[in-house]
Amino acid sequence: MFASNVLSRVVGIVFESAQRQLKLVLPRCILSSRRMENSNLIPPFISEIKGFLDEEEGQRLFELALEACSLGPCLEIGSFCGKSTVYLGVACKIKGKTLFSIDHHRGSEEQQPGQPYFDFELLDSKSGVIDSFPYFRAVMQKAGLDEVVVPMVSKSHVVARDWATPLGLVFIDGGHSYDMVIKDYDYWYPYLLPGGFLVFHDIFLDPAEGGQAPYEVYKVALASGEFKALPMTKTLGILQRSGPVMVEK
Repeated sequence: MFASNVLSRVVGIVFESAQRQLKLVLPRCILSSRRMENSNLIPPFISEIKGFLDEEEGQRLFELALEACSLGPCLEIGSFCGKSTVYLGVACKIKGKTLFSIDHHRGSEEQQPGQPYFDFELLDSKSGVIDSFPYFRAVMQKAGLDEVVVPMVSKSHVVARDWATPLGLVFIDGGHSYDMVIKDYDYWYPYLLPGGFLVFHDIFLDPAEGGQAPYEVYKVALASGEFKALPMTKTLGILQRSGPVMVEK
């Protein structure tokens, strides 16, 4: 009888331990499975597109956009050659929403002739200046996003001047000086709906790893009380706007 009780308790302890382990492992397995499914939705040529977005960061952008589209359209600042645009755009296409994509397509300071990230293929031979828009348009056509993505070849503050559309997601990845990042934040966060996502690229917690301007503005947004922080994905800083969520039907 005693042995039977001991065995029963041991079995019970083992079962409870197995349940706890399953609760820890199962969500990870589900997340991994979902990401594998999502990766199949992204065009295979994504790795060939010029740009600095990590694949894991791109997949996270895709997931956020899928969720954000239940609130409203998405907007990105700094599309460059369209790598982030494809991740966001495919999600918007699935959900029947629009992605507004802002970029002057003249390149950053680091991408000009003689600078570290200069790319001769993006140089307009006639004008002698960087022009990434033809490359961007070709990528959108190849990805089948011509009727999803609205390219706005302009500066962020010019587009914001008469903007009135509420947004489900704002992705800030334009100029990386503090002045430019804080202006992009100030211009665009007011249009973000409650429950919507404010996403910053190139958030480096360690100054030795990269510039601090995006991280400083990320902290400004968090300190405003308007947002709550979600787990980062590599250098992708993700904030969600507080307030009651109104889902579009």
